[in-house]
Amino acid sequence: MARKPGILKLAAAALALAGMIPAAALAQRDPAYAAARAAGQVGEKVDGYLGYVTPPSTALKAVIDELNIKRKAVYADHAAANKATVEEYALTSGCLLISQTQPGEKYQGPDGSWQTRTANPPLRDSRCP
Repeated sequence: MARKPGILKLAAAALALAGMIPAAALAQRDPAYAAARAAGQVGEKVDGYLGYVTPPSTALKAVIDELNIKRKAVYADHAAANKATVEEYALTSGCLLISQTQPGEKYQGPDGSWQTRTANPPLRDSRCP
């Protein structure tokens, strides 16, 4: 994917203004997601989607798959409005969502490994705006 810094910055601004799928809001909507996130079973991925830190149960997989489908729909809408690709918009979202993680929560580091958020800022992917 060719990097388009202007589009990524625009997408970041739009996401910030729109309050792009805050983790706390998702946690309040689905207790299974909140419990899995708190237990370190799922975390935020660099690509803007939720990932499994540990193998999920069938029920948890269904919850996370549904949330990821909803995220992709939002990314597609915003990407089209900002003349960006879904992948570009999802990456920018992933950067923002990782930055919103709280200490103790899991997120994907730039090398793809699962990290546990500390009081320090999370490790950032070099592609993040």
